[in-house]
Amino acid sequence: MNGPLAGVRVVELAGIGPGPFAAMLLADLGADVVRIDRPGGAGLGIDPAHDLTNRNKRSVLIDLKSEDGPGRVLDLVERADVLIEGYRPGVAERLGVGPDVCLARNPRLVYGRMTGWGQDGPLAPRAGHDIGYIALAGTLSMIGKDGEPPVVPANLVGDYAGGSLYLVIGVLAALQHARSEGGRGQVVDAAIVDGAAHLATMIHGMMAAGGWQDRRGANLLDGGCPFYGTYETADGRYMAVGALEQRFYDEFVDLLGIKDELPARKDFDRWGELREAVAARFRTRTRAEWTAVFEGSDACVAPVLTLREAPAHPHLAARATFVDHAGITQPAPAPRFSATPGAVTRPPALPGADTAEVARDWGVTLSVPLEDR
Repeated sequence: MNGPLAGVRVVELAGIGPGPFAAMLLADLGADVVRIDRPGGAGLGIDPAHDLTNRNKRSVLIDLKSEDGPGRVLDLVERADVLIEGYRPGVAERLGVGPDVCLARNPRLVYGRMTGWGQDGPLAPRAGHDIGYIALAGTLSMIGKDGEPPVVPANLVGDYAGGSLYLVIGVLAALQHARSEGGRGQVVDAAIVDGAAHLATMIHGMMAAGGWQDRRGANLLDGGCPFYGTYETADGRYMAVGALEQRFYDEFVDLLGIKDELPARKDFDRWGELREAVAARFRTRTRAEWTAVFEGSDACVAPVLTLREAPAHPHLAARATFVDHAGITQPAPAPRFSATPGAVTRPPALPGADTAEVARDWGVTLSVPLEDR
């Protein structure tokens, strides 16, 4: 593998959601990620060949409930730099691969734990999902229109932003410490509820300063502002407007063709009137027509593309933001590095398919599935 993490070995205990995505990020950056799948599998309920969160990884089958299962995992842990698990608190310990036994085997190991509620606290043992974590953190309350229910932002804000990304940050920071002189391994407790709350740090500051109302659809960045939001076009599609600064706003209303018909943008009492005027104008043309109008400008206006449309956008195509690998169009690794670029080099790992290869490369004894012998 290429990438800045080439040479880093990661053991991932199979799960779903933010844990596998965090491990994928490490693999995209060049780490050698070995996923421990259990017989019978546990995944998204789709064909494993299409589970992109398992790209750039290798998979071995180990039954942690078997007599020799924990020992085989610990053999890998002894040779690893990082372990990632996403069980409920206490489950890894009961399976014989908790942090104490792993760190005893490998004192420099970074043991990354991915949960919704964290390793302690009243809700720690409870089940949960993304929507509950961001609800309790206050983040969900900010998303949506005033007077309407909060809008669920898929599972991007909780699982992946508040969970996966914070786990990766923690793992990399702990890895830096472990590799320093006198450094040792440690446990990284990444809780989605913590990360989702942390994401709103700026908003809490604005609220304390009186610059943010504690209700949705009433603020500069949450759709409350008529020049920071989305507008429907004549063909039922949408344009996104982010003309916050005065010079961008001036160019926006000029290209929109109604600059002389609008109330002053700082006349907050007439924001409703301003919004309706902008909305009415956008409804006169299609998304493609408005895209052409704003092309090449600094009006900060963009078409709202679907997931299938995005890869074909000229800017994203020029940057190769999406790549085709093994017949699947998918986001390319991010961010980018000038000296050690990452890449998609392997398709999603199929459960157990790499057992023999990993046993050879890591110098351990593993039970190889019959079909791979």
